[in-house]
Formats: sequence, C-alpha cells, structure tokens
Amino acid sequence: MTGTNAVYTHGHHESVLRSHRWRTAENSAAYLLGHLRPGTSLLDVGCGPGTLTADLAARVAPGRVTAVEVSEEALGLARAEAGRRGQDGIAFAVADVHALDFPDDTFDVVHAHQVLQHVGDPVRALREMRRVCRPGGIVAVRDSDYTAFTWFPEVPALTEWLDLYRTAARANGGEPDAGRRLLSWARRAGFTDVTATSSTWCFATPEDRSWWGGMWAERVLRSDMARQVLASGVATEEDLRRISQGWLEWAGEPDGWLSLLHGELICRA
Repeated sequence: MTGTNAVYTHGHHESVLRSHRWRTAENSAAYLLGHLRPGTSLLDVGCGPGTLTADLAARVAPGRVTAVEVSEEALGLARAEAGRRGQDGIAFAVADVHALDFPDDTFDVVHAHQVLQHVGDPVRALREMRRVCRPGGIVAVRDSDYTAFTWFPEVPALTEWLDLYRTAARANGGEPDAGRRLLSWARRAGFTDVTATSSTWCFATPEDRSWWGGMWAERVLRSDMARQVLASGVATEEDLRRISQGWLEWAGEPDGWLSLLHGELICRA
C-alpha cells in the first residue's frame, strides 16, 4: 500500500507476492496477538495478498475485519485469499492511509504491516490510523529497517543490493529504515502511550536460504524495482545480473545466515 506522493518500490510481480504470501500472524504480528480477542473489530491497512489479514481475521472472529489497499487490483489478491480459505467475514475497500474513508472511533485495532516505510507522510498516516481507532484501542505497526539487515558470509553483491534498494526506496518517497523511526513518528502523531519492540526474520537453513535467495535473485531482475532503477539510470542490466548472482551465491553457502530487523509499536489511542 502506497500513500500520497509515494511510489510503491516493490510492485506486484510474482516474485514479490511469493514473499508477501509467506507472512503469517505468527511470523509477522506476534507482538500484536496477545491483544486480540474474539469479537474485536480490526482494520488492516495495506493488506497486500491477504495471508496476514486472513490469519488475523481468524483470531478475532466473529469480530468485523476490514482490509484496505490503494486499488481494486491489489484488493483482488486479498479477496482471492479470503475466498480460498472460505472466510466471508472480511470487508474490502480501496483507501489511502493518509485519508481513510471511515468515521472517527470505528475500530478496536488498526494494524499496518510493512506500510509506513512506503508512504509519503508516515506521521499523517499514523494520525489517520489513530483517528479511526476507538479510545482505548490499539494502533499496531511493524516495519523493516533495511540498514540493520545483516548476513554472513560477506557477499559484496548483497552490499550493493542494499545500497541500491535504499536509493530506490527514497527516490520513490519512502523510508527504508522505517523500523528505527516508528517511535519518533508515533510521538509526532500525538501518541503518548506507546510500547516499542523489535523482532527479526532469520533465514539460515538450506531450505530457507534457497527460498529467500532465489526469490530475491528473481526479484532484482523482474520486479518493479528493477524497472525503476534501470529507468532512472542508477543501475544497469549488468549490475542487476551481478546482484542476482550474489543472492544465489549467498543461498548456496552452507554457513549462510541472514537476519532482517523490524521495529514494532503498540500504540494506545
């Protein structure tokens, strides 16, 4: 989900969706799960392909869940996931997180996973999320912090990948190091009761390395990011092929290890 004056860096190529569909309540929203109860009303901002939305909906049922994205095309992915699971308790709507089309105090929980790093004004987005959250409810956000990603062994092409991604994301109006900024953004948005935590995704088994490294090896060649960096001239086809090969090199290392840091907030409205 992108916001005003920002371009979504990743796009919706199948290599991107492959990683997004891997996300579950357990691996992507563990910090929130203890706050959910049956009957909770929940807004999922930037629902993507809907696997995380569907997991959260199962946990709050029979509570009402609304999933929003910036286009009907993007929402179609989440609709399909809900249909595949036989879930009919999720409503879908096109929305911009900077100006949500819901009344004040509508939801018990407002959730956004990997959204604020891509929007033009994350503070304004958090204010809107707070507005539609009932008093005493929860605004929950989780975002990556790319500069804090770390891996072994050192593969020069992955350092090149990280620099290129951060450049592309900022050119698109986003902030790839959002995780470390969430607390600051929340305080600027007016929240005073905030619990800040962090968690990681770690890829270290042969199966995980093959999946994650192979996914990025394809993604740097075929996703929207590839088209963007080629069009802007910050990378060449040769650069992207070298980075793609670097991901495969890392995936093939028997001692390969990768940890991706995320910032998390539970904000009381």
